[in-house]
Amino acid sequence: MPSATPSPAGGRRPLPPALGLARTRGIPGGTEPEAAALLGWLTDPEAPRLCLVTGAPGSGKSALLGWLAAHGTRARRGRARTERVLVPLAGQSALGVAWTLANRLGVVARTPADLGHALATSEARRAGRTVLLLTDLHAAAEPDAVAELLGGLAEVGRIRLVVEARTGVRTPRAARTTVVDLDGDAGPVTPPSAPPLPDLSDPVAVCAADPLLVTTGYATASADDHGGLRDAWLRAGQALCAADGPAGRALVLLTALGDGADPRLRPALAEQAAPAPWRVRWARHRGDVSPPWPGPVAVLGATAGGPSADLVLVGDRTGTVRLLREADASGEGRLAHRVQGRITALAPTADGTVLLLDERGRLHTVRGTAPRPPYLERLTEAVSTTLSRHPGTALAAIAGSVVVGDRLGSVHAFGVNGLHQAASHSGRVTAVTAVESGTPFVCSGGADGTVRLWTPGRAPVPEPLAERPAPVVALHAAPAPGGPLVAVAWADGRVELIPPEGGRRRAFRPGPGVRAVAVTATGALVVGTDESLVCLEPHGG
Repeated sequence: MPSATPSPAGGRRPLPPALGLARTRGIPGGTEPEAAALLGWLTDPEAPRLCLVTGAPGSGKSALLGWLAAHGTRARRGRARTERVLVPLAGQSALGVAWTLANRLGVVARTPADLGHALATSEARRAGRTVLLLTDLHAAAEPDAVAELLGGLAEVGRIRLVVEARTGVRTPRAARTTVVDLDGDAGPVTPPSAPPLPDLSDPVAVCAADPLLVTTGYATASADDHGGLRDAWLRAGQALCAADGPAGRALVLLTALGDGADPRLRPALAEQAAPAPWRVRWARHRGDVSPPWPGPVAVLGATAGGPSADLVLVGDRTGTVRLLREADASGEGRLAHRVQGRITALAPTADGTVLLLDERGRLHTVRGTAPRPPYLERLTEAVSTTLSRHPGTALAAIAGSVVVGDRLGSVHAFGVNGLHQAASHSGRVTAVTAVESGTPFVCSGGADGTVRLWTPGRAPVPEPLAERPAPVVALHAAPAPGGPLVAVAWADGRVELIPPEGGRRRAFRPGPGVRAVAVTATGALVVGTDESLVCLEPHGG
């Protein structure tokens, strides 16, 4: 007899049979009671977060989960719609599963161990609960490791898991579990043969293949680095699994190659990445020696003008700010300052002064070699005094103004002609930037996932320039040869380069979580992570 039972560690209210059976139209034949049980589990707010669907080969487990994925959910009054995400596990490594789920859930996770923490701490805006429907655990390339990963996810709030596995295999363990057992007689089943791995040393074959298959190959193979391809893939794998086609994967892989990679890989990948909307100017990664990696990136900035207009400012988590040449990332020394601890934002000004925001939200000034007008000195002193009482969360500067964001969602432009304010965001302002163009403007990003434009003294633009269901983590804008450009990064790992006056938008994902972005005077995009610093040039119309 089929059964739907809770584990001894927890319970669930029994489903009224008439209620469940009335909602199971179109399900695979013979599994109506199990379908009713699954629907009852979905609608029971007290049910365990993990539901195991078990049974013999051919008992209809996969078909049942396929039906559940297709069975529409309607938002009840006062409740958000539940999203159902079908994820096949057959042939997948634990790393591939982690990257697949991270992409679907809007977070960044470098390893399976990172995924649970990323989901637990994410500020992403998810409407309602997400239900993950995971099929064929028994056919995964690393079933035990995948089971351990899924068991950990079952403890994360707002996520429910339905995991399908054959009777007798190791299944995820959680404090409370519901079991739906299809234990009726089943006919013989011939397991599908695993697809052959591509040549993992051939960049063309790797980029053309299924990225999850490639991930399994690199994750479960020996320590052979395949000329540097394996290290690059494992560095940027989540982005590679989400990239659009061979050209997109070739671009990401090219940006992730270390300095010790086989020199034949770069031209081969560059040729394959030709249709992509970017060209790689340079990339520096953890472990690179020649040229050296500048360290984990916390903040970025680009000098605003004068003799040092081609410099990129790179701040790390200890507060050190390095100066790099935009053309090739060669070092030009360090910014001399006395700020203790981490710097959360920096804002170079046209006269060579650099403004810094520390981790307590207070303003610091690093003066350049040129004398500053007295009115600018008075302005920055006034802003510094204000932030000592009301800490800021974001910082930018343009001629005659200092722009600050706060934790309540407002943006403040302190200028020589007075103070202008705009309530731009719902929740904390996470980044601001400002551009001195024909019509100077301020651009702000928030924990609400929106990017908004505002000219101080005027009403904010009502429609967001960009929006995603993940917090904005970094923002920078600058005038460029073709007009101003805005670079924005979200917590889900996506970066966009946007011309606010209209034109083509370009997107990029480096793989690791993005910490900072910058637009250079030539219109190039610089992206900083804990693992790398990459410079890309827009390509194509």
